[in-house]
Amino acid sequence: MAEFKTSPGMRDILDPESGRWRRFVARFEQVVESAGYRQVIPPLLEDIGVFQRVGEATDVVTKEMYDFVDKGERHVALRPEQTASVCRAFVQHRPTVPWKAWYAGPNFRYEKPQRGRFRQFDQVGIEVLGATDPFLDVEVIALGWSFLESLGLREVSLQLNSLGEPADRERFVAALAEYFERHSSSLTSESRATLAKNPLRVLDSKRPEDAAIIADAPRIASFHSVEAAAHFSTVRDGLERLGIPFAVNDRLVRGLDYYRHTTFEYVGGTLDSAQNALGGGGRYDGLVADLGGPATAGVGFAIGLDRTLLACDDEAVFAPVAASVQVFVIDTTGGAEALALTHEIRRAGYSADRAFEARSMKSQMKAADRSGAEIALIVGPDELGSGTVVVRPMRGGDQVTVPRSDILPTLQKVLS
Repeated sequence: MAEFKTSPGMRDILDPESGRWRRFVARFEQVVESAGYRQVIPPLLEDIGVFQRVGEATDVVTKEMYDFVDKGERHVALRPEQTASVCRAFVQHRPTVPWKAWYAGPNFRYEKPQRGRFRQFDQVGIEVLGATDPFLDVEVIALGWSFLESLGLREVSLQLNSLGEPADRERFVAALAEYFERHSSSLTSESRATLAKNPLRVLDSKRPEDAAIIADAPRIASFHSVEAAAHFSTVRDGLERLGIPFAVNDRLVRGLDYYRHTTFEYVGGTLDSAQNALGGGGRYDGLVADLGGPATAGVGFAIGLDRTLLACDDEAVFAPVAASVQVFVIDTTGGAEALALTHEIRRAGYSADRAFEARSMKSQMKAADRSGAEIALIVGPDELGSGTVVVRPMRGGDQVTVPRSDILPTLQKVLS
């Protein structure tokens, strides 16, 4: 008989790692909701056109999407990212601006699996739609920084750039295309293929053979308009005022085509340089209009769980926590008393577990120890006959026998 396993690039997340994922999202929620962000939950499945707007020349669109024609003859795709979905939701529902939203959940990209990269991967992120204020860029960047700090990470750096106004970007891309075409014979074959689709993406190459050519390429700052330069200056000044360290990296272009003005990345100092971005984002003032909505400014970021948790492991912070219960009920009288006791204890607000299959006292005590419980409640034939329960501390202390009716007051006293 066939033995089924997960598909390549997919995996099961079991306890205690699954618990760490929940804590990760809960910590993120705490940080961003303190700044007025509220959760949006977009669907996993969207019309493929939603994601084609992120850039026809990107690998996300051309190679990596899980797309298919559904039973209603609609061409759909599993979301490869969530910014476009949030913008589609804005166009559809038109919430009051500025709309400050946060999200968490899985995305899907058909790419080569490697350490910290899977075909199903989770992200947390925020988006703000409806304001062009550069101080909003600062707030967004600062919230991501605060979240990473809250996990205990210290070996993280912030890289910052500005792609300017759309006209600035167009002039810059034209200059890059001309420059790289003149030096195409010195580029790798991979970068030559990228050049044919999107000259801007050549700057992303981490291949040593491309480094010298990229180092002498035109710089985006030379193409900034007065307005773009002023916007970027305000962002830098705001970060300095908040005491958030950053480095300007004028080769930072990000992976999707909708970015304008501010772009940024949080870089993990302990990770391999080719896969060291924990997350990032920027401003994308044209994406809502591309999805059929009014001209609407937008800025946001996404942070990947897998790579960020790898960085946490490297720095020995935000470790998985073994699950435990407060009370474990041991019943050697058939199990009915354990059923009633655990139900009563849970209704009172305590966590409780028990053994099944009428196991021996020794076996149930081992299960109680594995559960991490603070207290074991023991009911044997003598206790059942006398209407009592033995209360045994699992981490040292004297056990006592109490009337069955006094169990909840006793637990309140012991567990307080």
